Amino acid sequence: MKVAEIVETKRGRTLKHFGVADIAQGAIEEGTINDPESVAESIRHLFKTSGIKERNVAVSIGGYSVIVKKINVQTMSEEQLQETIHFEAEQYIPFDISDVNLDFQILGENESSPNQMSVFLVAAKKELVNDYVNLVNLAGLTPCIVDVEAFALQNTFETNYDTSSANIALIDIGASKTSLNILKGNSSVFMRDVSLGCGQINQKIMSLIECSFEESELLKFKSKPDKLSAGDLKGIVSSVVSDWCTEIRRALDFFYSTYPEDQINKIILSGGGANIAEFRQLLGTEASAEVEVMNPFQGLHPDEKNFEDEYIKQIAPQAAISVGLAMRKVNDK
Repeated sequence: MKVAEIVETKRGRTLKHFGVADIAQGAIEEGTINDPESVAESIRHLFKTSGIKERNVAVSIGGYSVIVKKINVQTMSEEQLQETIHFEAEQYIPFDISDVNLDFQILGENESSPNQMSVFLVAAKKELVNDYVNLVNLAGLTPCIVDVEAFALQNTFETNYDTSSANIALIDIGASKTSLNILKGNSSVFMRDVSLGCGQINQKIMSLIECSFEESELLKFKSKPDKLSAGDLKGIVSSVVSDWCTEIRRALDFFYSTYPEDQINKIILSGGGANIAEFRQLLGTEASAEVEVMNPFQGLHPDEKNFEDEYIKQIAPQAAISVGLAMRKVNDK
């Protein structure tokens, strides 16, 4: 779990605080909060150790309970669409429409159909949203924004990078979920969440030598090299990153089937998986694209009193989504 606090100063946006905390194994699985009290305690501890006094927060959700689709509707005002969005959305949402929270963003006139406009539709199961809102309240904080992980990632990218390049894939490899967001200029044209992540390395270590999750985490970073040979660890990592590349390649192929004239020029990685050199190399080969690790801090001014340069470099890839959330403001889009 990560938290970031960004403030506006005379120098520009400044990273005031940042922190990372482990949560109990199984407390959150595939976005579902199994042990809210334990996670709330971790959040309280994280805010305390990070020195964050701010109580208003933005959180992100993702996974199969969140649907993001670009749809085309008859041209109308935002007020009219607000009244009809449930009717428009029903045909695109695989859940009962009464069970979801809906939001939308009008993107502009549809290029191929002058009487229609393109709209970004976002639907999230009410149960999921309520669980996260209740969790934040339980931790003694005020939930102001519930964002989608892929959008938070895009927010960070747009703040730190030149967005004029054509066709960039943003890929965040977390512990149990990978978010993929493909951009054409400033527009997101394809999103997908896949249930894979760094936790797969832990699972393979645990099945090989029958150890606890906590032990597998130490072995993963070679803190206990006596229990697992370097060769065995390399084999596990190679197997897992190969699976990642296969799944990502499938998602990219789906994009190419929709946009056959387009080529993805660059992949920008974030999350813990971005630190694995073998993964970066293999993905670059498989996807025939340049692969770069995201630095969400390059457009910010880290507070020198709180951060050392080495620490900032080390945690940068894992901070991407939390930085995107920290830049949000209430009632923005």
